[in-house]
Amino acid sequence: MKTTNPKVEALLNKAEWQEARKKLRAMLLECELSEDVKWGKLCYSFQDSNVAAIFAMKAYFALGFFKGSLLKDPEGILVAPGENSQAMRQVRFTQAQEIDSLEPI
Repeated sequence: MKTTNPKVEALLNKAEWQEARKKLRAMLLECELSEDVKWGKLCYSFQDSNVAAIFAMKAYFALGFFKGSLLKDPEGILVAPGENSQAMRQVRFTQAQEIDSLEPI
């Protein structure tokens, strides 16, 4: 998957969570979302509205949904990123292999 956005390329080439970023990115691009870098994160939007972002933290990486509190979550995989989070919800991972097991969800 090739991109021409140098900001996206720079994030994809970072050593930390590189495999995980690329896996999540491929899934999001299959959904025909637009890709950019906002707030230093890979950010995905639909019709100019932010939908999701990929977060790379020290102990985990996450796929965050800007209006995740509105999503149905029967499997209970979404968590609020902080105690004061209103709408954002994340799916957190500690290994890139976890993405494969959760992809159907």
